[in-house]
Amino acid sequence: MRKDISRRTFLASTAASLGALSSLPHEMSRHGPSGTPSSSPLGAPRRPYGDRSPYEKSARYFKPSSTPGTGASRTPLQDLHGIITPSALHFERHHAGVPQIDPRHHELMIHGLVERPLIFTMKDILRLPPVSHIHFLECAGNTASDQLGQPGSDPQMSHGLLSCSEWTGVSLKTLLDQVGPRPKASWLIAEGSDASRLSRSLPLAKALDDVIVAYGQNGEALRPEQGYPLRLIVPGWEGNVNIKWLGRIDLVDQPYMTRDEAAFYTDLVPNGKARMFTFVMEAKSVITRPAGGQHLDGPGFYEIEGMAWSGRGSITRVEVSTDEGKTWRDAELSSLVLPKAVARFRLPWRWDGSELSLQSRCTDDTGYVQPTRDELVSVRGLNGTDHYNGIKAWYVHRDGKVSHV
Repeated sequence: MRKDISRRTFLASTAASLGALSSLPHEMSRHGPSGTPSSSPLGAPRRPYGDRSPYEKSARYFKPSSTPGTGASRTPLQDLHGIITPSALHFERHHAGVPQIDPRHHELMIHGLVERPLIFTMKDILRLPPVSHIHFLECAGNTASDQLGQPGSDPQMSHGLLSCSEWTGVSLKTLLDQVGPRPKASWLIAEGSDASRLSRSLPLAKALDDVIVAYGQNGEALRPEQGYPLRLIVPGWEGNVNIKWLGRIDLVDQPYMTRDEAAFYTDLVPNGKARMFTFVMEAKSVITRPAGGQHLDGPGFYEIEGMAWSGRGSITRVEVSTDEGKTWRDAELSSLVLPKAVARFRLPWRWDGSELSLQSRCTDDTGYVQPTRDELVSVRGLNGTDHYNGIKAWYVHRDGKVSHV
């Protein structure tokens, strides 16, 4: 039979509970069961610009360079969630350091084979209709060590010259329509405002298709390392053509074979010749969990997770193998699959404690299937180290350790 609780009984029980709490040792009252400090009752004060939790330690990796201002830093892919890379973790590649540019004085000049040469200030560009698209950026030299038979030890070291962001700016076509390309114009030269004046030739057809003159990344202004205040975003094409600190565009009738597209960023093949203008970053994938540098806590159920992308279009399929590529299972793609953007995949998996390899291969909407390393090397050899997109393997050992060998 149910008995009603009287007000006096309730108050008495509450007082007893409070008394028990007040009798706890001083350290227990300030700390949780694990002994870790709890948050202040009042909470942290407000800040003018947000920061991540001090418990989050994910960071880019870079090797100090003997040449000041030259080098790259790598994104910790294994630590990311979703398809967007935080701006602060986006990989970097510089040829002469990061210039400090005042946007009030920055200009973009478009000239050459045009009817009306124009100079655009940042105010001019910000007044034009904006566009926003999610696209990946990948350095042409990403995964080069894997091609050479020296595989990266974890996703950051093997594939970390890849990131994906929402880019906001003005369609390059909008600017070109204002200057009026002449009939003979078929290429353009884009030049940066950094000390190296990095410049690349681009086909006019691509410029009129989907190229963005970006001033925003992930909802805020570009970071200085990502080209502030203005850069090109050339969807699906190698990172070095996405000119940062953009200051000049010259319309021309042919590619100009600039230093950076003649001495660098060419793919040498076994016959001693070079593949020129291999712009597109072909379909590639990598498992990020479980992956090199991680550890499995004994046999049991796990999720295999990873990333796939293609400069040709959208990812339509990702397969995973746990037996050296003898058999493959279809992984599930995330609900958000966009063209020329990173796609997430996952596959439920039960580990029985045996030694095995984990591999993924992807297919894009053109029908292109990610090849093996042997297939690529048999055609391209080992002289060139750009545009390698071979299948990556991680090895699970009996003690649960996951490594690259």
